[in-house]
Parts: sequence; structure tokens; C-alpha cells
Amino acid sequence: MRSLVGLLWMTLFASASHALTLAEAQAMALIHNPDLAVARLELQAQQGAEAQAGARPNPELGVLLEDTRRATRTSTVQLSQAIELGGKRAARQAVAAQAREQAAVSLAARQAELRAAVAAAFFELLGAQEQQRLAESSLVLASSAVTAADKRLQAGKVPPLELAKARVAEAGARAEVAQAQSALLLARGRLAALCGQQLQAVTQADGDSAALPHAPSDQQLGEWMLEAPALRLARLDIARRQALSDTERARRVPDVTVTLGAKRDAELGRTQAVIGFSLPLPVNDRNQGGLLEALRREDQAREALASATLKLQTDVADASARLRLGREQVALLRDDALPTAQASYDAALRGYELGKFAFLDVLDAQRTLFQLRRQLLQGSADTHRAAADLDRLLGRSTQNDQED
Repeated sequence: MRSLVGLLWMTLFASASHALTLAEAQAMALIHNPDLAVARLELQAQQGAEAQAGARPNPELGVLLEDTRRATRTSTVQLSQAIELGGKRAARQAVAAQAREQAAVSLAARQAELRAAVAAAFFELLGAQEQQRLAESSLVLASSAVTAADKRLQAGKVPPLELAKARVAEAGARAEVAQAQSALLLARGRLAALCGQQLQAVTQADGDSAALPHAPSDQQLGEWMLEAPALRLARLDIARRQALSDTERARRVPDVTVTLGAKRDAELGRTQAVIGFSLPLPVNDRNQGGLLEALRREDQAREALASATLKLQTDVADASARLRLGREQVALLRDDALPTAQASYDAALRGYELGKFAFLDVLDAQRTLFQLRRQLLQGSADTHRAAADLDRLLGRSTQNDQED
């Protein structure tokens, strides 16, 4: 069934003209990423181990011959059955159930990590596309500056050095376009690799990089952290260690083996019933060391939970702070700094064409405008990256909750 779905996805995205949305990219990654296949197989293996844990001991069939002569031979056929005592089977099943649940949570955590990685790569590609458009618009502006300088040179209003400066700025803009194209190609490759696709299948990302992810409140973060994959895995490990301790306690109780059979005496010509049982005597080995090890492993798992909780709180606080700071910086650049820089550049260019400003003023205004635009793109990318880190840590998706 999965292969059929995968074929449908490959057919859908085979067209080089298709632009991927974030949801489509994440869906492809969940189907084709090989790391998820490993996690799924681990879950299936643990399911098999859980089924095996409930199996009871097999009976044993034994045959004993006394004397090799047929006339005086004694033959004994017996059937032995071990009976587990002390709750060994239940403890074994509990350990396997916890291990299977751990595998399921690990799979969910890996899916969350993959979705977060795809989201980060997706918005990196969006940013690379915007960077290319910015570089191309920068080249247009630089070319217009060259045209203006050439006109003023022809009119005899500026020296040839002005035109040379404009051409140098235009050459720098062309270099930025080439660099932006290279960055775009690399971003496409990273997203395609996460989606398990060829580079040709990912041509561009379809989304709005200006739509920033929602910044959750401290109360929401506190509630989500309780169900974070890292803490769920740590709690499950404690439960599994407790089940292992119960298993070691159960091993201290010896099992009974019951035997039923028949003994045939050929010389006397009679058959006798054989009934017996065997019980190991816990004299030398009472499994003290195994129980002590299991108890210390249990304590170790509790300490690991405390460590995982502290680390998660620190990482979530860091990602949340970066998300909020990124939103504030983007809002400041987009609403205040960038419009002012754009107006300053337009005024400088018009003033230069009218002979009121020097070409150096135009270059400074242009440089400031382009730097602010790049900072806006970088701030947006950092904000989405912080949201992706939160998604990975919390095992949920905040990228779908976006604000303009």
C-alpha cells in the first residue's frame, strides 16, 4: 500500500513546473525518507518481541532406554512441562510492551524531527528565492544608476569617474545574482534530499516567507513540554526499567518442572506410570546481582528524566526567545527601517538625476537599502528556523499557525 502511495506522489511531483507547498514537502518526506523506514521497522520488530514475550515454555519429550538387550530392556517415555512461577511471564510481557511503546514514541519523534527539518529547508528555499529576486532587482537598480550616470556624463555634468563607479556597482550586483543562484540550487538540493526526491522534482517552494510563525505563550509551551517526545521517552524508559526490576525479582523464584510418563519393563512384561517434579534449590544463586543492577538502572533512568527535563526547558526557552526576537526584528525592519531606506534611495536617485546629489550619495542609499532587505530575509529565515526547532523539541507543528 505504501509503495502505491509513493508511486502516486512521484507521479504527482514529476513535473518540473510544480511548486511545492510546505504540506506537500512534508508529506513526501514522511513517505520517502529512509530514516523513517528504519524507525518503522524497529517498531515492527518490537511488536514481534512483545508477541514472543507472552509465549509459555514448550513441553519436553524424553525417551530413556536401560539395557541394550530387547528381552531385558526397560524403556521410559516421559513428558516434562516447566511451570513459570513468581510472575515471570507477566513481567516479561510488561518489559516488551514498554519497549514497543518506546519504539512507537521514537517513530513519532523522528517524524516530528523530519517535519521540522523539512520546514526549515522549505523556508530556506523560500528565502533563497527571495534573495535571488532581491539580487535581480539590485541589478536593475544598479543598471539604472549606470544609465543615469551615462546621461549626465554625456551632458558634461559629471566626470568619467562617476560612470566608472556606477559600472563597478553594477558588476558587484551581477556577482550577487550569480551567488544567489548558487544558493538557490543548494537549497533545492537540501529540500529534495529530505523529501527523498531527485533535484529535478523540487523546482521551487510555494509559500509566503513574510508570513511569520506564531509565537506560543509560556502557558502553551509549558503544556506542550509535558508531552514532548524526549520526556515521553524518558518516562517510558523508567517504566521499562521498573518492569525489568520486576523480572529480576521474579527470577529469584525457582520454576517447577512436572514430569508425566510411562516405564515399560520388557523382562517383567509390565508398564508402570512415572510421575515426578523437579525444583532448583536457590542456594548458590539467588539473583542478587541481577536485581541490584536492575534497581540501579531504574535509578539511572529517573536521573536521565531529570536531565532531559532540564535540557528540554533550556532548549525550548532558547528557541522561543529566538522566535520572539526574530518576529520583533522582522516587524521593525519591515514596518519602519525598510520604507525609510526605500524613500531615501528614491530621493537620492532623483536628486542625482537632477544634479542635486553626488553619485556617492546614491551608492550609500542603495547599499543601505539592499543591506536592510537582506537583513529582512535573514531575520525571516532565522524566525522560521527557531519555529522549526520548537517543532522538533515539542513534537508538534507550529508552522501551520502563522501570522502576517
